[in-house]
Amino acid sequence: MAKPRSIYVCRECGGRAPRWQGQCPHCQAWNTLDESVVEPEAPANRRFAALAADTGRLQSLAEVQPRESPRVPTGIEEFDRVLGGGLVPGGVVLIGGDPGIGKSTLLLQALSLLAGRLKALYVSGEESAEQVALRAVRLHVEAHGLQLLPEINLERILATLRDVKPDVAVVDSIQTVYSEALTSAPGSVAQVRECAAQLTRFAKQGGTSLVMVGHVTKDGALAGPRVLEHIVDTVLYFEGDTHSSFRLVRAFKNRFGAVNELGVFAMTERGLKGVSNPSAIFLSQHGQQVSGSCVLVTQEGTRPLLVEIQALVDSAHSPSPRRLSVGLEQNRLAMLLAVLHRHAGVVCFDQDVFVNAVGGVKIAEPAADLAVLLAIVSSLTSRPLPRELVVFGEVGLAGEIRPAPRGQERLRESAKLGFSVALVPRANAPKQAIPGLRVIAVERIEEALEQARGLSTG
Repeated sequence: MAKPRSIYVCRECGGRAPRWQGQCPHCQAWNTLDESVVEPEAPANRRFAALAADTGRLQSLAEVQPRESPRVPTGIEEFDRVLGGGLVPGGVVLIGGDPGIGKSTLLLQALSLLAGRLKALYVSGEESAEQVALRAVRLHVEAHGLQLLPEINLERILATLRDVKPDVAVVDSIQTVYSEALTSAPGSVAQVRECAAQLTRFAKQGGTSLVMVGHVTKDGALAGPRVLEHIVDTVLYFEGDTHSSFRLVRAFKNRFGAVNELGVFAMTERGLKGVSNPSAIFLSQHGQQVSGSCVLVTQEGTRPLLVEIQALVDSAHSPSPRRLSVGLEQNRLAMLLAVLHRHAGVVCFDQDVFVNAVGGVKIAEPAADLAVLLAIVSSLTSRPLPRELVVFGEVGLAGEIRPAPRGQERLRESAKLGFSVALVPRANAPKQAIPGLRVIAVERIEEALEQARGLSTG
């Protein structure tokens, strides 16, 4: 028997190379080549036939009659929020996260709720039937209508799916599934790509809502080829520290809803429970006013969240002061410190600056700039900001305060949670007064610092 020949496949672009090298010759990415076995030429078959009979027919876009498929709520409000209202018939969802973060727990809870009104199937490739049953008993979920298939062979999984024709199916996980048409091991680039394509194809043809669990690498990215994220309709990431009881589910791609939507869960003895007021997680309860703390109103998808930004400014004990941020972009912190020095005259070049977003949330939007600067100045001057103050706004290199999207929603959420003063960009000032909320509009960073100084002494 001839020894199988190996090639190296890029996990980013799928390009091939005859030997390993540090950089992919196709997409120029570094350290992305994985060894794979050359697959024999497969005979022509219908594995890659068109999804519908008229797919290849030339037609006018105006002639196409789209149909709105009703959403299928899972019964878990926070999960439905991230999905955009629920599962879509024929939609494929890929959910990834660190081991032990709660992916299987959440999906088992969701399937048990769906099994009462829909035909649901759980395909377990990592755990035996007894292990899944033990988890169901531990979570106290209703599992009478839920069907279970412990299997990792793609052909047998597809045969069962065609026989059962479930409305909702979960494959846990895609890295454990293998196809007999390929000779490479489960989890390889070729196997993951082929199995995901075949399962996605079945979901699109039969209208089954399919959820696939994906492993992640040590860097937190989904393992396998990058094309996996392009195949599916929705990509969700589980975030959070395994040592903490709170979990965040974030949508990074969603063809049927908003991206960057955030769902907040608390891990309990009965599984994952949705948090109705997630702002309470990201706000610290201080016994007294402390310096270096500022409350930010950030926007996660369609939901405004109140997050406490903490800053610590201390004298540097080395020639190179440290700039460290957790939950915020580090390069942007260095830029904001330069703006603070140039336009407000606040010097931090001989100080160590540490910034943290409370609760483990990651903030990517620039509307956090103003809150970061106010927290830094508060820590530097040891003057606490008022507890009832909320802030948002982007700071430009010229020192101007730029508006943030959905400013009115942020202000209404702040008033609902009991905050009475808001420091916002002038362009975000409401045309009509919001009951119980005093809005202070500013245009430049020096004006914002002056207003915050007056609030601190007032």
